[in-house]
Amino acid sequence: MMTEETIDLRVTEGIAPEEETIILDRLKAYNLETFGESGRRELTVPIYDDQGRITGGLVGYTGRGWLYVSMLYVPEDLRGRGIATRMLSLAEDEARARGCLGAYIDTMNPQALKLYHKLGYTDIGELDHLAGGHLVTWLAKRFS
Repeated sequence: MMTEETIDLRVTEGIAPEEETIILDRLKAYNLETFGESGRRELTVPIYDDQGRITGGLVGYTGRGWLYVSMLYVPEDLRGRGIATRMLSLAEDEARARGCLGAYIDTMNPQALKLYHKLGYTDIGELDHLAGGHLVTWLAKRFS
């Protein structure tokens, strides 16, 4: 049994992928035992160019009754055409079909924040004083 004196703690720049997998597997096992199945399923809405190469899109997952949008990127030459709105709408429709209650997302982009507000998302938290004077906002939208 390890004691406080025998535990080796130190800050590193990173760990090997297999070591990260050990931590993730143990965390997943703990969460499964403590909270039950999450029902996590990946959800993506990719943007492909004329040659079939991915240029942007929405990446997220559904789990525990919610859609989480982890990434949403529209290439600059496609902005202003409603593509982000369409991607979110498709993702939300799929999340509803999967039985989700709502969606959540975060952003540091003031333009994206305005869009999310326009689409019915409300602020649920923020962290300011990031380097460069930036602010990250977390938003959620309950489906009706």
